[in-house]
Amino acid sequence: MKKVSFVVDKIWRNNLIFDKNQTKISVRDNALDKYYAIYDVFKKNDYDIATNDINSIEESDIVLYMDMPKIKPLKEHIYKSYIVLIESPLFKPDNYNRENHHFFNKIFTWHDDFVEDKKYIKINYSFNIPSSIPKNIDKQKLCCLIVGNKTSVHPNELYSERKNLIRWFENNYPDDFSLYGVGWNEYFFRGSIFIRAWNRLPFAKEIMFKFFGKKYSSYKGKIVNKFETMQDYKFAIAYENIKDTAGYITEKIFDPFFAGCVPIYLGADNILEYIPKECFIDRRDFSSNGELHEYMKNMNNETYLNYLVNIEKFLNSKEANNFRVEFFAQTLVTKLKEDIDDN
Repeated sequence: MKKVSFVVDKIWRNNLIFDKNQTKISVRDNALDKYYAIYDVFKKNDYDIATNDINSIEESDIVLYMDMPKIKPLKEHIYKSYIVLIESPLFKPDNYNRENHHFFNKIFTWHDDFVEDKKYIKINYSFNIPSSIPKNIDKQKLCCLIVGNKTSVHPNELYSERKNLIRWFENNYPDDFSLYGVGWNEYFFRGSIFIRAWNRLPFAKEIMFKFFGKKYSSYKGKIVNKFETMQDYKFAIAYENIKDTAGYITEKIFDPFFAGCVPIYLGADNILEYIPKECFIDRRDFSSNGELHEYMKNMNNETYLNYLVNIEKFLNSKEANNFRVEFFAQTLVTKLKEDIDDN
């Protein structure tokens, strides 16, 4: 039996990342489903997989990393080192620096500009995809956005585009829009490590927000369950964190799908290669927020229901299989087996 070392941060060691029943670390929105699938599929294929504190890097036959580690693998370990690049260039620019890639035998990534099916293997964000979704056409609330309040200086970031849309609704149609998430009613100190240290002091953040924080009248607070909240709305803003990045298709569009909510999408420039146009509203089709709002507001029940039916049809299609957690895990196992057999 081949031994696999799964390299994780300290909080996930002792196989905590694979424990479906763990309650030590709060995780929302099924974020660990892909790791459960990895564990199950590897075990079924006779791989002894465990976190790196149990199966050490030195003693393992395969070493699997999720996103670029701070300490790169040793040269003598390159032949058995593999990496899955999950985060976008916005959060993990080191992920897409090709100078870092020679430390790994193979690289699994969603990024279509890298994939060539030799060293770079295509793998998508993955989900537990339901076979059916709610199809309620009598919702009274129009549109929502559920996201954290973040900023970035990346030229393709979409945080500012989200904020522009929030302000547009607040100024024009405040009753048609609701904002949820973390950080919208808080002040964050940004800058050097000494300045950021003030974020540990709640009273300092409260004072700064009172005098200098940006207030959002559409903000409804934090949520417990994203899907239950979305089900009350006809539409959900589904802007990725970054635009025009081929293949970067995340939970931003799938969360509304699962909730029976029609997404307004902006992000991957090749989204139509993966998801049919009939399943979402493409923000690129509208010249302004006003035109987009008019389309949503005037949509009849038949058209709205067609969107939901098309979403459910897609979720049950072969095209959606590439986004399933089982496919994600099986792709890893299949490619690792090919390497082992070749050697």
